[in-house]
Amino acid sequence: MPERAWVRPIAIAVLTTAFVTALSYGVPADHAASAVGLAFLGVTYFLCLRDTGVDGATRYGLSLGGLLDPEPIDWGKLSRSAASELGFALAIAAVVFPPFWVAFRYWWSPVLPFRPAPLAALSQDVLGQWLVIALPEEAFYRGYLQTRLEEVWTPRLRVFGTLVGPGLLVTSVVFALGHVATEFHPNRLSVFFPSLLFGWMRTRRRGIGAPAAFHALCNLFASYLARSYGLGV
Repeated sequence: MPERAWVRPIAIAVLTTAFVTALSYGVPADHAASAVGLAFLGVTYFLCLRDTGVDGATRYGLSLGGLLDPEPIDWGKLSRSAASELGFALAIAAVVFPPFWVAFRYWWSPVLPFRPAPLAALSQDVLGQWLVIALPEEAFYRGYLQTRLEEVWTPRLRVFGTLVGPGLLVTSVVFALGHVATEFHPNRLSVFFPSLLFGWMRTRRRGIGAPAAFHALCNLFASYLARSYGLGV
């Protein structure tokens, strides 16, 4: 591996992040999220899947139970994989969400008491959060960028049974800076911390299925808490 092999993936990540940031400002607000999601998926396809087939999908953790493999879809395998990845994401959520709730109250200091928001309104966001936001971002940042960086910097630190390394940290930094670029506020840097968990899950599960599901769950839970405390979304 060339000594400066990390330069190309980081340069691609910076350029891609700049491109989707420009889209987020330049496309009408009602369509900005969709445009950004499609851009992430398009770049990921070009970098990881266009000429690589099964090997690329496996290498970058993008197989999604065979959904993105060139062979005919095995619906049984796909269903089992989806259930397994969602189950893992829900298990992590059961551990993380209670302390996140406490941190949410501390950070935002809501004035109004907690009044459970209607779940019907939240359910309308499920597919959008997964397909438009979580899946595209995980495909690029955890699928492409983290994979390439971990091939350069071999993970050597074991955290809860999974080896992690500098690639996880650098990916999370780029991920956080990208969020600040689309909405210039220091609070946006806080996504660095869940990004560490998304990256750990990607390595643990050898794919982006579980982190994409958990990413969407995090967004939905934060939105639910904001509505329930009268903070808006």
